[in-house]
Amino acid sequence: MYKNIEKKVCLKLKDQVDYQPGQVVSKTLVQNDHVSMTIFSFDKGEEISTHAAGGDAMVTVLEGTGRFTVGGEVFLLGEGETLIMPKDIPHAVFGQERFKMQLTVSF
Repeated sequence: MYKNIEKKVCLKLKDQVDYQPGQVVSKTLVQNDHVSMTIFSFDKGEEISTHAAGGDAMVTVLEGTGRFTVGGEVFLLGEGETLIMPKDIPHAVFGQERFKMQLTVSF
């Protein structure tokens, strides 16, 4: 089920994806009909534009600060903070500063 990540090893998720200047970088850990789990790094000022997901999307910031706009409401999340973006509600993600996050979407 898990891919692109070592098993039976203690690790830090934030170390599993690197920053790239001017980019959003992603690494998929799980992808199936029921769940998708991906870790991301955002360079400062980079974004994923407004879209909607086919399932509830839970984000946890692993490092830095990200700005999440969900149904027109803005949330600034820092390290260790989590937000659930409901299914079919438009949302966007912006790198307020360089930051990393884990995204889990449940279908």
